[in-house]
Amino acid sequence: MRAQLSALAMLAIFHTGAGWCQSVPIYQVTVVERTVKAVNYQYRGGPTQIDFAGTVLMPQAKGQAIVESKKGRTAIDVKFSRVEAPGRFGPEYLTYVLWAITPEGHAKNLGEVLANSGDNAHLTVTTDLQAFGMIVTAEPYSAVRQPSDVVVMENVVRPDTIGRIEPIQAKYELLPRGSYTYTRPEGAPAEGPKVSMDRYESLVEIYQAQNAIQIARSQGADKYAADTLSKAENLLSQAREMEQHRAGRSSVVTLARQAAQTAEDARMIARQGARDAELAQTREALAQEKLRREAAEHTAREAQIQASEQRADLAQERAQREQAEAAAAAPNTPVPEPPPPPVRPVERADRQIDARKTENRAQLLQRMNTYFTTKDTPRGLMITLQDRDFRGPAIDPAISARLANLASMLAGQPGLRIEVDGHGEQYATERAGQVRDTMLQAGLSSSVVTAQSFGTSRPLVSNTTAANREENRRVEIVVSGDPIGSLATWDRTYPIH
Repeated sequence: MRAQLSALAMLAIFHTGAGWCQSVPIYQVTVVERTVKAVNYQYRGGPTQIDFAGTVLMPQAKGQAIVESKKGRTAIDVKFSRVEAPGRFGPEYLTYVLWAITPEGHAKNLGEVLANSGDNAHLTVTTDLQAFGMIVTAEPYSAVRQPSDVVVMENVVRPDTIGRIEPIQAKYELLPRGSYTYTRPEGAPAEGPKVSMDRYESLVEIYQAQNAIQIARSQGADKYAADTLSKAENLLSQAREMEQHRAGRSSVVTLARQAAQTAEDARMIARQGARDAELAQTREALAQEKLRREAAEHTAREAQIQASEQRADLAQERAQREQAEAAAAAPNTPVPEPPPPPVRPVERADRQIDARKTENRAQLLQRMNTYFTTKDTPRGLMITLQDRDFRGPAIDPAISARLANLASMLAGQPGLRIEVDGHGEQYATERAGQVRDTMLQAGLSSSVVTAQSFGTSRPLVSNTTAANREENRRVEIVVSGDPIGSLATWDRTYPIH
C-alpha cells in the first residue's frame, strides 16, 4: 500500500540540505529526443477515447482517457492503474506528471498524477491545445517545465477513436536522468512510522517543494534570484508548520505547491541570469583581447616608424658626410645644392592609412548598395528612405527586412557610427525611432546608433506643393567613422605650400 511508505525515512533523506550534490545545471546538459503519436481532436466531435500503455520502465502500467474538444478548450479525463512509486527510479523522483506534446515538440505540463493506496490515479484537466500527444514522466516535483527522460507511459491511439484522427510523430526533448541528483546521508534510517493516506499526500507535496528549492539553489538561484528563492523557502516553512500542527491537507498542499512553483520560477530566473553573466563575461574578455591586440599593433607600428626615421637620418648624415669629403678633396669644384629633404616615414605612413581608409570606404559603399541605393557624401555613406517606404509612422515590412540585413552586416564592422535623421512635417520622430529600433534588434549596439528629428528645418525642395512635401518626408541613414575616414571616394586632399 502506498500509504505505508516510511515518512520518517523520506524526511531523513530530503530534509538534509547538506546531502545535495551541486551537479550539472539542468538546462546545460545534453537533451534526449523521443517521438510520440499526437492526435488532432475534432472540434465539437464529441468525446473520444484514447489508451495509455506502460513503457519498458513500467510495463504493467496502463490507462484510459476520455478527450473532448469543446469551445475554447479540450477536456481530458484520464484514469491510470498499476502506477508504482516513483522512487523506484531514483530517490529524487517523488511524483508523476502528465504532459501534452504538440506536433512541433513543445511540452506542456497538464498536472500531477498522484496515485492512491491502490496504485490507481485519476486526473481531470483542460488544455487550450487542439492537436497533441500525451506522456507520463517521473519528476522530482510537479511544477517542472520540461519532461525528464523517465517516461513511464505513452498514449496509444485506438482503432475506434472517433473524429478526424491525424497521427503525427511529434519529436520532443527530454532531460536525461541524472539532471536531479543528491547524495543520501550515511546512517539515514530505512524505515519509520507508517502514515495515513491524507498525511502521505501532504508530506509528498512538502518533499517536492524541498526538491524544487534545493535544485534551484544548486543552479544559482541564491545568487541570481535571491528574493524569489526566499519567498519559496518562506512558503515551504509555512507548509511544514501547518503539517506539524496537523492542519487540513488542502491548506498544506496548497502552500507546498505554491512553494514548488515559486522555486521553479527562481530556477528559471537563475538560468537566465547565469546565461547573461556568461555572455557578459565573454563580451568583456573579447573587448579586453581587442584592446590588448590594438595596443600591441600600435606599439609595433610606432617602433617601425621610429626605426624608419632613424634609418632615414643615418642615410642623410652619410650623404652629407660624403658630400663634404668630396668637396674637401676637390676645392675648386662647385658645391652642388643639397637635395630636397626626403619624405618622412611618418608622412608615408599617414598616406598609407588614408589610402586604406578610402579603400575600406569604397568596399563598404559597394556592400551597402546591395541593400539600398547609397551615396558617398562628405557626411558619410548615406541611404535615404522615401515616404513610400513607410506606412504612416511604421516601416514597410519588406523595407524593414532589408534594413535588418543591412544592420547585421554593419554590426560586423567595428568603429562605425550610424546617424538616423527624420525629416518632414509629420512622423519624422516616430520614423527615425522605428529605423533605429529595427537596426538595434538586428545586432547593432545602442551606443553606435543615434536617432533625431529635424522636422521641416532641412527640406530638399520647397514645401509649397504636395509633391514637394512628399519628397521632403524622408529618413536619412548616415554611416561614418574612423575605419572609412572622413573623405569621400570622389574627393581628394590639396597640399598647402
